[in-house]
Amino acid sequence: MLALADIIEAITGHRPAWAHQIITDASVDSRQIIPGALFVALPGERVDGHDFVEQAFSRGACFALVQREIPGEYGTLDLRGSAFPEMELHSENPVLLRVDDTLQALQQIARFWRSRLNLRVIGITGSVGKSTSKELIATVLEQSYSTLKNPGNLNNEIGLPLTILRLSEGHQCAVLEMGFYVPGEIRFLCDIAKPDVGVITNIGTVHAERAGSQEAIARGKAELVESLPAAPDGVAILNYDDRWVRSMAAKTQAKIMFYGLNPEADIWADQIEGLGLEGIRFRLHYQREILHLRVPLIGRHSVHTVLRATAVGLAEGMNWQEIITGLRSGHTQLRLVAVRSEAGALLLDDTYNASPQSMLAALNLLDEMDGRKIAVLGDMLELGRYELQGHELVGRRAAQVVDELITLGERGRLIAEAACRGGFPSHQVTELEESDQAIAFLQDHLRENDVVLVKGSRGMRMDRIVAALEAPR
Repeated sequence: MLALADIIEAITGHRPAWAHQIITDASVDSRQIIPGALFVALPGERVDGHDFVEQAFSRGACFALVQREIPGEYGTLDLRGSAFPEMELHSENPVLLRVDDTLQALQQIARFWRSRLNLRVIGITGSVGKSTSKELIATVLEQSYSTLKNPGNLNNEIGLPLTILRLSEGHQCAVLEMGFYVPGEIRFLCDIAKPDVGVITNIGTVHAERAGSQEAIARGKAELVESLPAAPDGVAILNYDDRWVRSMAAKTQAKIMFYGLNPEADIWADQIEGLGLEGIRFRLHYQREILHLRVPLIGRHSVHTVLRATAVGLAEGMNWQEIITGLRSGHTQLRLVAVRSEAGALLLDDTYNASPQSMLAALNLLDEMDGRKIAVLGDMLELGRYELQGHELVGRRAAQVVDELITLGERGRLIAEAACRGGFPSHQVTELEESDQAIAFLQDHLRENDVVLVKGSRGMRMDRIVAALEAPR
């Protein structure tokens, strides 16, 4: 496990023999501190972690990484500059580790710790499906290897280093989701994590408002495969069905494994059957082998998630029995949750976030369900130049699937207008401004056999709709 000596060596280049204390965890949130942990005090625009050092120590933290003085009865190790005193700390009090920049120090420690570990790192990025793929890939690998994955969505310049510090010498694989907002970000994360396998899900329009264009998003995601080692050690697992991802094969020296629904891919699927909330059934092809599979992931689009996890398992030398056991071993959908309303309607809660791709996938799932189909769809944010096109696509697909459409927000109107242009009856469309209006409308409107999809960007707070309508347990 990570020790104080590793932290000191990572920052100063010196490794004192006396600094043998083990670091049990690392966190930037004082509320999540466990005994023996390292608290990293990050300054922020609204909250400064330095104001919570005392609280972190009271919860059992042994060390705090700080970049300014903290009042209190604490020991201090000044790790700034090149000189480092060879001395042992005799104080039993918690210790402040003084650095110039706590975020840079955290990343430097993570980079150092990764370099000390002998394990395989699987990096995952893409516009849609990163988290679900991460979970399933980790579940598959766990059948053969001691595996760690990012908890939650710790996939950025803070969360990924924290995850790496939780690795130990006993781990054989790490599955790390990598988020993307601006060019260069994934390359920076790869410099810390040193991935051996890179998985690209797809290239959508989410974050186009910040990244600038779909081309820019594709360039940013490609930084993962560009950072991989050459074959045979490096493996790039690419979505053949997405032209942006398929073209990334020319940007890496790693071994290429294509997956998709096209027989030209290395691993592909056909005869896909959606079973609603019971999962999916399909036929999987790899080389000369054909497998008939049924897995508990929801929605036909989830077959791509299965193909990614299978490709990683094959790349890491697993056999079919291990891979299939992982695919079937109780994996549940991360984002979409099905609950019942007080009226008995089935609520499909997919309110975590929204992009055109995930909206279309959710509508395709709704299409597989029995009953009166109602879609409650809100604004999709951060689409930039693709805002009109994205909402248009969703509206036209909704017109083909739903029996009743309810939209929220200014951009939600674009969905409603596109649905009507696609032939959907205007009297079956209800345009609302906010979630409270949707709650009141649905409370009077839902029936027992209704299936209701609720989806929109996180900023629309559509989770409040499901929370208000869900029947008490």
